[in-house]
Order: sequence, then C-alpha cells, then structure tokens
Amino acid sequence: MPQNPTAPEGLTVSELVSYGRFPHQKGFGSMTKEDKETISWAIEVTGMTPFADRPVDQLSGGQRQRAWIAMALAQQTDILFLDEPTTFLDMAHQLEVLKLLQKLNKEEGRTIIMVVHDLNHATHYAHHMVAIVQGQVVSEGTPEQVVTAPVLREVFGIEADIVADPRTGVPLCIPYDLVGDETAQKQTKAQAPEKPQTMVAAGASR
Repeated sequence: MPQNPTAPEGLTVSELVSYGRFPHQKGFGSMTKEDKETISWAIEVTGMTPFADRPVDQLSGGQRQRAWIAMALAQQTDILFLDEPTTFLDMAHQLEVLKLLQKLNKEEGRTIIMVVHDLNHATHYAHHMVAIVQGQVVSEGTPEQVVTAPVLREVFGIEADIVADPRTGVPLCIPYDLVGDETAQKQTKAQAPEKPQTMVAAGASR
C-alpha cells in the first residue's frame, strides 16, 4: 500500500475494497460468491462495516487508511507491504491503524512489513526491525538489538536516551540533540565511562 493513496471522488468503501478482488477475476467476469464474501469479511475485520456505503473521500484519515487496508486484505495475500501507513494522521488515528495491523498479525496470521519513521511505534508493534541508510542495512534484529544509541547516531544523526517502556519493556527513544552538536558532546563526556550503554533496554523482554 503506498504512502498516501487516493481514491476517485465518490467511490464508496465497498467499491474500493472490491478492487482487491480484480487479481482473482478472469477477464471482465462478474463478482463471484467467494469474491463478495471476501469483500464483506475484509470490511468487517477492519471495522469498516458501518461505513461500507460511504464515499471514501468523506471518511476521516484513520478510516480512509482502514478502507485501503481492507482492499489489500481482499487480495488474500499472506503478506501486507505498507509504506508509512500512519503518515499525515493525528496520534489517535495513528494508534487506530497500528492496532488494526497488530490485530491482523495476531488473529489473522498476516505478515506485516511496513516502513515507519517513528521509532517508538516501530518498537511497540514490530517483532523484527531493519535500519537502512541509503539502501544499505545498518542493523537488524529485535527492537532491543536495533534501537541503540550507536545505531541512532549512524542512521538518524541524533543523540538519544534509550529507556525501557514501563508497560511493555520495549525500548523507547528520547532524542535530545544532534550528533556533532557541542552540547551533545559535553553531555556524552559527562556520562560515567563505566556505564556507556545503561540507557539501552537490552535486558527488557516482552
């Protein structure tokens, strides 16, 4: 699913989701019973049943993303590829979309691969992370393995404290400066030399 998908004006949620069945149709054949059942299931599992007949352009940001995810589900693929699915959404709608993806992963057994730039979202919802710079993999593994101060310096050019989430134990990133900034360098030097990595939640587990 692209970063900011758009639908033709007036297209309803049901019509949008039905496009996900095109790969399964032969020529210009009509919808089969299986197609219709799959469309209804995709709309239901994404919580979009109350909006099935509503034009997509009249939905909120979070509802629109859920409608597009429903279309992707209607294709019945085992893997969903999403490019920044929470872009341009407020915090509530971001959580709405991420919790839906988490539900699809846990209850429907779908593999979710998505590009995200919010590290704290990534650590909360991903089992495996890959940090990439200019097409090159810098680090990959669990959130605890990837979200470390050295990796954040190399990938994002930031200085950050890494602390364990008190609810889940996953690492949280708290940026405080840019790499190379004099203030950051002074703070780094002021840290006790025998505990350079105490801010990394490497011992936390979910």
